Amino acid sequence: MTHSDLALDTGARLPRLNEPAPAFEAVTTHGTIRLADYEGSWLILFSHPADFTPVCTTEFAAFADIAPQLRERGAELLGLSIDSVYSHLAWVRNIEEKLGVEISFPVIADLDRKVATAYGMVMPGESSTETSRCVFFIDPKSVLRAMIYYPLSLGRNMSEILRVIDALQTADRHGVATPANWKPGDKVIVPAPKTQEGMAQRMKEGLECVDWYLCKKSLDVEPAAKGAKETRWPASTTAAR
Repeated sequence: MTHSDLALDTGARLPRLNEPAPAFEAVTTHGTIRLADYEGSWLILFSHPADFTPVCTTEFAAFADIAPQLRERGAELLGLSIDSVYSHLAWVRNIEEKLGVEISFPVIADLDRKVATAYGMVMPGESSTETSRCVFFIDPKSVLRAMIYYPLSLGRNMSEILRVIDALQTADRHGVATPANWKPGDKVIVPAPKTQEGMAQRMKEGLECVDWYLCKKSLDVEPAAKGAKETRWPASTTAAR
């Protein structure tokens, strides 16, 4: 199935990085919520295929486990599936009773599939009625900064969710990029110079360099606390590649 076919099937194109996240107003387990309600904080919007299913239940318990760590980073969780709010409420209560885990974040009841369609959550090649396991990282200005799609059979890794939010916030605060397998405390990549003079100077700056275009440095900083000031790193910056 091509991207055009998918757009026809779902009624909308997939969202794009570094563009405003699709606005929405939706019924949730915490009442009516709008995307605008999260302006000023990071939002992790994630979808799951269905309530009362085994993999989704393990994921919800895991998301609940990292919710306090995300709030320390100024990020909130918002779940979604194409189930009724009554189903969500019953399932959340069941998770609390059977697993002893409190689900403190809201869950969208997207029966009309408006939010799922706007975010391209339904993959017809896998299921025409269930949302895939999608994760969208939306920044305090409501810009979509990262997204990850998982198949129905694959439960998500919470360490990666935390790593992505840490990496995005680190890039914004310090104007750097993060290398493969980066985690907080590791060295980061500095933007590559864009002139011959810059190339020559770079090798004299005391950085850890493989060559002029690949240099790292230490930051020695902790992940951002809630309310910490961030400066967006332009998407076109060379180090991002």
